[in-house]
Amino acid sequence: MENELFEQRTDLSFLNEAVNKIRESIGQVIIGQAESVDLLIAGILADGHLLIEGVPGVAKTLSAKLIARSIDAHFSRIQFTPDMMPSDVLGTSVFNPKTVEFDFRKGPIFGNIVLIDEINRAPAKTQSALFEVMEERQITVDGFTHRLQEPFIVLATQNPVEHEGTYRLPEAQLDRFLFKIEVKYPTLEEEIEILTRQHQQKTTEQIASITPVLTKDDILKLRKQVLELFVEPHILEFVAKIIHETRNNGSLLLGGSPRASLAIVHAAKAIAAMSGRDFVTPEDIIRVTPAVLRHRVILTPEKEMEGILPDEVISQIIHKIEIPR
Repeated sequence: MENELFEQRTDLSFLNEAVNKIRESIGQVIIGQAESVDLLIAGILADGHLLIEGVPGVAKTLSAKLIARSIDAHFSRIQFTPDMMPSDVLGTSVFNPKTVEFDFRKGPIFGNIVLIDEINRAPAKTQSALFEVMEERQITVDGFTHRLQEPFIVLATQNPVEHEGTYRLPEAQLDRFLFKIEVKYPTLEEEIEILTRQHQQKTTEQIASITPVLTKDDILKLRKQVLELFVEPHILEFVAKIIHETRNNGSLLLGGSPRASLAIVHAAKAIAAMSGRDFVTPEDIIRVTPAVLRHRVILTPEKEMEGILPDEVISQIIHKIEIPR
């Protein structure tokens, strides 16, 4: 009887078909990184902004651009630099002599998918310009509020090892990112495949062959579908226990906020839908939790000195709590 209840409350066939097409098209260009690509797709379905971190040359920007190419929406790219001002991102009011009034000229943030490259290169004043727009999907300039069109997704990249000319992102801004996706080095086999494809000059053709799979309206419909997925009360309790433990863990100076709890549930729903299920399992929670929490928690200075990583502490916390069945 229970299996019958879980059969087809939500028809996920269109969502699964679209996700498989996106995976396939990106897989023609990006070798490996299957988990990173899945998290990018899940983030879009869960209506979240995404922070992509990795050393130079691991295709962070390319991954973001390919995801954008898979969606028929307005794409905008901003290269952050230390001399960038808020008006360079948001836009500015310009005097129009014909109407004798000021006209607002929209900045590059007015897009559906906005790629911010090297986000940690801009100073605090420019970072603060993103606070309102990332949370409320609107900006306020000269006392006037301008709404952004949905969907609105920020895909930001940063380099974890280079500190020359970079600024630490404020915690309040980091908390606005649904995921922090860590892009790793490829394996030896993947590196050989990358070299082979590049040698055969296939990469450029494959990038050009990627066409949109989803429209803006499709994204909005699929997000609504994902939100309606079923979550058992004991799964919600499992999430609450994880977040509560981050606030009372001796290795952490700062734990997760209620926004982190909501992010885990929303992200787990997206992963469940991508797996063809209309209900969330504990495995979905465990899968998304590191990406949701790694940029939200802060280690104590002692743990940082020991070289402990946030993911290690998050893993310990998850395994400390009894997994519901």
